[in-house]
Amino acid sequence: MSNFEQFQFDFYQSNYTIDDQDEGCDSYGSNENFSRSTKSQTGEQPAAGAFAPSAMLLSSRSYTGQILQPVYNPNTLSHLGYADGFDEEPPLLEELGINFEHIWQKTLTVLNPMKPADGSIMNETDLTGPMVFCLALGATLLLAGKVHFGYIYGMSATGCLAMHALLNLMSTSGVSYGCVASVLGYCLLPMVILSSSAVVFSLQGIPGTLLALFIIGWCSLSASKIFTSALAMEGQQLLIAYPCALLYGLFALLTVF
Repeated sequence: MSNFEQFQFDFYQSNYTIDDQDEGCDSYGSNENFSRSTKSQTGEQPAAGAFAPSAMLLSSRSYTGQILQPVYNPNTLSHLGYADGFDEEPPLLEELGINFEHIWQKTLTVLNPMKPADGSIMNETDLTGPMVFCLALGATLLLAGKVHFGYIYGMSATGCLAMHALLNLMSTSGVSYGCVASVLGYCLLPMVILSSSAVVFSLQGIPGTLLALFIIGWCSLSASKIFTSALAMEGQQLLIAYPCALLYGLFALLTVF
């Protein structure tokens, strides 16, 4: 039994003290600081005999960003270029041929016959404004008790065909059917003013006739001005204004009677 107690005493006995522990910690800290300073001076380069993959070295040298904030590299992100294509697409209204700025400029040109027309804008197949003005003409005639939607569309289509054939015979460059329909439709706006007046008072009289003649001259003057500027037909405005006056005279007859 005494031998067993002596064995336990010898087994648990140690020369390790607290002073040795503090000294070991201090020596470990000094060794760690020394190793850090050595690494910073050498630029953390691996030893000559140590194994370091070339891919790891290249990646460590080429990467210059921060953690979770990589630097943009156009070579690596070239396959993601399709994501920026949506920003470069034109708006939907522009793809449909609806440009509110051009519609407003054409409307102002029609309302002011003395204003010079921009041929580059007027030579377009924009039918948004003409459709709105045709519907407005039919709606105002409907308020006056006249259902003439079929007559309006039928006369518009026939008149556009006749003017298209006439302008192609007179001009050297030629004109498309959509351009003719767009110009004649925009110049129908003063006729909407005449049909709106028919809702308030009757046009069957001398004042109504004079107002109808004024509106016919206004529409034909605006249309002929736009055609001459778009087709470069200077000096032929009166020749173009005459058939335009005949067409708008039919709309005036629908409005007055």
